[in-house]
Amino acid sequence: MGLFDKIFGKKVEEQIEENASADIFKFDLSEVEAVAETETDIESDLEHEDIAESEPVFEVPASTSETTDNTVTIETVPEPEVAVTADEVADVSPEPELETETPQQIEAKYEKSLKKTSKSFGARFNEFLANFRSVDEEFFEDLEDTLIMSDVGVDVATQLTDDLRREVKLQNAKSKDDVKRVIIEKMVDNFGESGLNTQLNLQDGLTVMMFVGVNGVGKTTTIGKLANRFKNEGKKVLLAAADTFRAGARDQLVEWARRSGVDVVVGKENSDPASVVFDAVKRAQNEQFDMLLIDTAGRLQNKDNLMKELEKMGKIIKRELPDAPHETLLALDATTGQNAISQAKEFSNVTPLTGIVLTKLDGSAKGGIILTIQQILQIPVKLVGLGEGLQDLENFDEALFVKGLFQDLI
Repeated sequence: MGLFDKIFGKKVEEQIEENASADIFKFDLSEVEAVAETETDIESDLEHEDIAESEPVFEVPASTSETTDNTVTIETVPEPEVAVTADEVADVSPEPELETETPQQIEAKYEKSLKKTSKSFGARFNEFLANFRSVDEEFFEDLEDTLIMSDVGVDVATQLTDDLRREVKLQNAKSKDDVKRVIIEKMVDNFGESGLNTQLNLQDGLTVMMFVGVNGVGKTTTIGKLANRFKNEGKKVLLAAADTFRAGARDQLVEWARRSGVDVVVGKENSDPASVVFDAVKRAQNEQFDMLLIDTAGRLQNKDNLMKELEKMGKIIKRELPDAPHETLLALDATTGQNAISQAKEFSNVTPLTGIVLTKLDGSAKGGIILTIQQILQIPVKLVGLGEGLQDLENFDEALFVKGLFQDLI
């Protein structure tokens, strides 16, 4: 049984005739009732600069020296200027613990957050079907264009269209509903065959997670929400404000630490991020923290500087914990559509990525970008942002995503 049948069941009665000789590329669809028009709710692409545009030049401080065998002399890394505990973050009490959500509540959030994407995709798809009277080669060419415009991506759309040519003929689909079902079923089942591990790599002892991504995608907010989740699960959480170059980045992370009631290590503005990471790792070990979440700079003037900075952080972490970081998660804004793919490619060239955090899914009509990310880049989506609340960061669930994505088509 494919993923489609597991999720949706047999909602549409099969009407496939036992006629292997039928010429499915010439059958007439004029008798089928026109598909009802749905309201299109498509957001405009947000224009984002490339990673290499108009940001302050980052210079690696001379305080950290590297030997010829590419190791870091830790003794030369200066200690950060400030270390903040949960009690020192603010006089205000942290946010109260929230009740654990039920599976039904999580499913409802997926459906609500994917409503814009489902409406957008459904409107395009239904309009496409309504304009055709026969399933011929032109039908499949326009289907491919429709999939591309729905943020499925060129490579995925081409592969799906080729598969569908064979599948429609194999199943001898004749009516518009038959063709529609075959197309959706194939997309659902293909998506469910990614084979990627979407679970967070949590350790029995200290788990170290680095978060990367351009400014404005919700990276720091994701860290704050995840810290709150782990704290509510009874874990001892430490944050590291290693984004020392963006104005307000430290203050934002300190505020999230206050809300969640966790500790945070910060340094002075424009100080060496590596010193913050070094101190955070040592403190996490010495004080037996369960989770260390590291915020990093979003943009520097060129990719080489960003790569050097992330490499230096990684070396410092591995010096103390050879198998860490256990996760390097890239935050992507779902509302940017195909631009998110460009960002993922850029960052994957800079540092090995273990997963994606797709933020702002609730405000986007471009949720189909997950299909491209997982199938083309082979990077699993591990977390999704389904709202602005503390509990609106969820583990990625392929079945719930697919069900929400196609809810307006089934």
